[in-house]
Amino acid sequence: MTTLDPRFEEIVRTTPWLMEVLRAARDVDAPDWLVGAGALRNAVWDRLHGYATPTELADVDLGFFDASDLTPERDRAVQDALCARLGAVPWQAKNQAAVHLWYESRFGYAVEPLTSCADAVGTFPETATAVGVRLLPDDGLTVVAPCGLDDLLGLVHRHNPRRASVEIYEQRLASKRIAERWPRVTIVPAS
Repeated sequence: MTTLDPRFEEIVRTTPWLMEVLRAARDVDAPDWLVGAGALRNAVWDRLHGYATPTELADVDLGFFDASDLTPERDRAVQDALCARLGAVPWQAKNQAAVHLWYESRFGYAVEPLTSCADAVGTFPETATAVGVRLLPDDGLTVVAPCGLDDLLGLVHRHNPRRASVEIYEQRLASKRIAERWPRVTIVPAS
């Protein structure tokens, strides 16, 4: 877990769509869940750019960790529950305990099983998206940021080499249109 940065907390708590997403995820309460990746990046970078209208999300990633059921049906069950709770959101629920089962067919190389949702967050392709948040029953926030929050809050797009190849990083940089959407972001070339 990461110490809760007051700037990050203020952005999360004052972004209405994000708080609605976190409340829905808390209601569904999948095991060891975190909302993270692009949804958090978009919320933070939109705010730091002064955008009044949120950047459109391709999806809202909810990772969870359930080693007792590694089937695709488990992902669908969590995703269906999220959609039933908040249907307008483009949810993508993934059991991080099962990632090693499909990773090679999608990305071309095998990976070791993950140990938790926090472990999974540490493998996300960019340091600024390697962040996850959980809304607790008392409305507190748990923040998981294995690479820290400096790049996210500092508008830096940098390759996280833990799992993603340079090619995957570069593909994501282009497909997410980072420089176009957030022109103040510093892009650090992958090496």
